[in-house]
Amino acid sequence: MLLTRHAESRLIKRLTKRRRLERLYSALWEFLDRSRRIDVNERVVIFTDGRKSLVCARLDCERLPLDEIKKRVENLKGTYRCVFPEGRLAKETAPAKFLSEIPDGEYCFYINREKRSLYIGSEEPLLAITFRPAKRSEREKVES
Repeated sequence: MLLTRHAESRLIKRLTKRRRLERLYSALWEFLDRSRRIDVNERVVIFTDGRKSLVCARLDCERLPLDEIKKRVENLKGTYRCVFPEGRLAKETAPAKFLSEIPDGEYCFYINREKRSLYIGSEEPLLAITFRPAKRSEREKVES
C-alpha cells in the first residue's frame, strides 16, 4: 500500500505518533490485520476496525517476474519509497538495493517516478487516500 501525503499525515496523527517510515508501516499493517475490508466499487476499498477507516483507491499494476522488475529499475537514480507487504518491508532506499532483499517470484509491480514510490507485492497495490473516523455504516462489529 502506498500513501498520499495527506494519508501519511493522518496516520501519523491518529495511529502511530512517529514519523519514521518503518514505524508508520508497521502500525498500518497492524491496523489492516485487525480490520475488515469493504469493497465500495471497482476502484475504492475501505478498511475499518469499527472506530477508524482507511479509504484507498486501487492502482493499475503489471504482473512481472522479479528478473524483469530488476531490469526496469536498474537505471533509476536516487532513493524511492519502496514497499513489499508480504515481507512487511518498507524502506526509503535505492530500488536496485531494495530488490535484492525480495525472493524470486512473480509480483504485481507499480512505480511512480514523480512521487518516487515503488510497490512490489502479490496483490494489486492500493493508494491510501485518507484515514478518518468510521461512518455509522462502517461501525458494525468486526469479527476477530
